[in-house]
Amino acid sequence: MDDFPDFMKTPENSIDPKSQSIGATGWIYDGSDGKQMAYWICAAAGVSKEHVHEYDEYFTVVQGQYTLIINDRRIDVCKGDEYLIPKNVPHAGEFIAGTRTIHCFGGKRADRA
Repeated sequence: MDDFPDFMKTPENSIDPKSQSIGATGWIYDGSDGKQMAYWICAAAGVSKEHVHEYDEYFTVVQGQYTLIINDRRIDVCKGDEYLIPKNVPHAGEFIAGTRTIHCFGGKRADRA
């Protein structure tokens, strides 16, 4: 597959552009306990500026490549790879065009459009 199924990309669950990087389009789902699941399609190469969460973040790359940057260390996360970013760890990233990722956040990460 080169895309997420249409039923996963409904306008009601689209992420507010202010909550995501330029070049990425995402959708969010909320758990009853306040956690969120999100997934992004990166149509263009881009950058996620350094930021930090007060909760853990787990993600996997479905397609393409995401380069995670922690303490100036570059970690290539490729198709099929997983990564856990512990809470309170500053991190940034870079993604190539065509990258698709799925994330689980231990708290509220994004708002809807």
